[in-house]
Amino acid sequence: MGFLAEHGTFRILTREIIDSSRLFSCGNPDLDEFFMKDSSNYAEKLLGKTYCYLLDDNPAIILCAFTVSNDSVRVDQLPNSRKKKINNAIPREKQMRRYPAVLIGRLGVNVDYASKGVGTELMDFIKRWFVQPDNKTGCRYLAVDSYNVKSALGFYEKNGFRYLFSNEEQEAKNSGLPMPMKTRYMYFDLLDVLER
Repeated sequence: MGFLAEHGTFRILTREIIDSSRLFSCGNPDLDEFFMKDSSNYAEKLLGKTYCYLLDDNPAIILCAFTVSNDSVRVDQLPNSRKKKINNAIPREKQMRRYPAVLIGRLGVNVDYASKGVGTELMDFIKRWFVQPDNKTGCRYLAVDSYNVKSALGFYEKNGFRYLFSNEEQEAKNSGLPMPMKTRYMYFDLLDVLER
């Protein structure tokens, strides 16, 4: 068991929780502002739903938070070598132009709890959550637009995420975005969780 399982309670991050909590900081001002100010607006507009873990001993402390929304991994826009890499994991008769995914739009761990393995434990929770039988929708992949910085990319790599494109230049060209890219699109195959 990890720190979250032993010391945290999973909740939807509501306006009431935000208003009654201490200021949440994960060390990234953009993410901090999203969780404390914008997440409830995203939920109201059905753009994403934000969840958190609260510290059992002091529910005013948000240990970590993340936002999820629907997405898809589009293989029809990939170069052939990348398309084959994803399609090889799918039986030929089930191959599609895009595969259902859940986008982890935001993810942050309270800086005061960052060295306790909370981020990896949270990622393991999210992976298991979307393969549970009572999940309301089918999804094959988790996806993320990771900040294009070594620490963020390394975190997702360590947690089994792979790059959709083999390099940043290929991704920029295929997505029509300028270089250097601010984010990199990565994915995780949820079948890997079921096969453990």
